[in-house]
Amino acid sequence: MSPRRNRPKGAGASGRSAEDERPGRYGGWQSSERWQGEDWNVRHVAGASAQGKSYRCPGCDQMIPDGVPHVVAWPDHAGVDDRRHWHKACWNARDRRTSQMQRSRNTPRF
Repeated sequence: MSPRRNRPKGAGASGRSAEDERPGRYGGWQSSERWQGEDWNVRHVAGASAQGKSYRCPGCDQMIPDGVPHVVAWPDHAGVDDRRHWHKACWNARDRRTSQMQRSRNTPRF
């Protein structure tokens, strides 16, 4: 009897290729998505890899503390300076979010 496979072989039901699923430096997988008429690079960061720094989510304007799994997204044509760290739920709901952000006077900008 051969051992049981716990992971699907190939792309499987998730739709991601084996290249996108391989763990990288950030403990997650990277894919490409289309949003607002342009291609975006999306990297899913595992909580164990998100140590030492906290970020402000552009979707909800709340802090993402270190150690919390999240998503890093940036336009395909942009550079490193245009990366933004999102909560996973905020990234998934980005089409339902308003573009008008309500910030207090003391809230830091990006």
